[in-house]
Amino acid sequence: MTLARTLGVALSGVTGHIVEIESDLSAGLPGLAFTGLADTSVVESRDRIRAAIVNSGVNWPNRKITLALLPADVRKVGSRFDLAMALAVLASAGDVPPEAVAEAAWIAELGLDGRLRPVRGVLPSVVTAQRAGVRRVVVAPGNAAEAALVAGVDVRTAHDLREVLLWLRGEGDPPQLATPDPDDGATGSATDLADVAGQGAAKRALEVAAAGGHHIYLLGAPGAGKTMLAERLPALLPPLADDAALEVSAVHSVAGLLTTRARLIRRAPLQAPHHTASVAALVGGGSHLARPGAISLAHHGVLFLDEAPEFSPRALDALRQPLESGVVVLLRGGGAVSYPARFQLVLAANPCPCGSRAHHCSCAPQARRRYQQRLSGPLLDRIDVRVQVDPVPHAELFSAGERESSATVALRVVAARQAAADRWHATPWRLNGSVPGALLRAAPWALPHSVLQPAEAYLQRGEISARGLDRVLRMSWTIADLGGRIRPDAGDVAEALYFRTGEFGTWAA
Repeated sequence: MTLARTLGVALSGVTGHIVEIESDLSAGLPGLAFTGLADTSVVESRDRIRAAIVNSGVNWPNRKITLALLPADVRKVGSRFDLAMALAVLASAGDVPPEAVAEAAWIAELGLDGRLRPVRGVLPSVVTAQRAGVRRVVVAPGNAAEAALVAGVDVRTAHDLREVLLWLRGEGDPPQLATPDPDDGATGSATDLADVAGQGAAKRALEVAAAGGHHIYLLGAPGAGKTMLAERLPALLPPLADDAALEVSAVHSVAGLLTTRARLIRRAPLQAPHHTASVAALVGGGSHLARPGAISLAHHGVLFLDEAPEFSPRALDALRQPLESGVVVLLRGGGAVSYPARFQLVLAANPCPCGSRAHHCSCAPQARRRYQQRLSGPLLDRIDVRVQVDPVPHAELFSAGERESSATVALRVVAARQAAADRWHATPWRLNGSVPGALLRAAPWALPHSVLQPAEAYLQRGEISARGLDRVLRMSWTIADLGGRIRPDAGDVAEALYFRTGEFGTWAA
């Protein structure tokens, strides 16, 4: 037989496409040709494939070989097709039964000695195969635990091409069945909210942010506890559901961050890039096909930007569109790539460049103003919760009183999120922080004028924007959910307005 086919999986971001790899042997000048929008990295595999086959004890077909990667309009990138292409060639040459390789997906890079080497993005690749009805996938040992996380697929792992050939010929045992690493159930966090002394208003703001999925801005003197508060936000968030855990793990798989002891990521991730991070590091980038950035690695979790004014203004403003859409689309020479990016943003900043306490600050008023203006108005307008973090008084710092733990607050957060999910069950949204303002301003969710009067006054005076009013409404519903109320009252709106404006007169704290 001179024609054979195998299956592989192409990835564009975290989206996979089943690729049929057809091999044809014909008369003509010996060589290997590719069709089907194969990238340079795929074309370079011809020497790897030939060396791997020869070093596995099989003769290379001395004929004209054509490999078609279909569909031809989907770009194929990387070394993930090595094993599938090698088996297609061997099947068309009659060295292995064609029917044995036709219905499985083969995802691995080949070394010159025939070893199967791991590749990035195996988890979303196996998910794609499973959804396409492929029932068997063969991967490298380094990807075995990751691939086995997908249910409903027979995942096998072989050490080298020779082992695969013996199995396909019926001369050896089947490759080892891949199994996921045992889940130790560890969803806790090493950080606890009880470690933070004082900061009652900031802790309350953190709880509101966690319950509604709201973004938060912490402004205060160095050493007041901004970083401690931000690092404890993920511990207040509930464990990720199965679908969310698979999405987050798929992004980390594409980024190459799932190790050989792979497990689904169940705890909301925390990304805290350094303030020297570039635009590409934050939103994703690369010279060919863009890799996921910090905002995608923080999907369903927290992106914490400490010393936020020190970040490049271009990098900060690049966050504005993903904050609204929950998706980032990156255009590069290799094509467009879309990554999920629904994260909670936490900004932390000192009030001035010198970072000294107020009575020691030597910065001129103009310098303080310029420093704070490094965070653009459009970006800050997308931040729901803004809180002043003042230095902790001596008495509270050394107080022996019992403080609320993260676990205690997390229980209230779970209850509030469940109330919101029940309310919005007929809509695409589950968190108050994602609900469009137009929905909250229309019946049956519109609040009466007597409740909204303070917020409407701020809007009329131009002290908050229309977007700011919508965010006050979202926070009001979250605060009501935390209090177990069916609808927000005037106190809930006042508290939300306080967190939005920072003016104590709006809420009797």
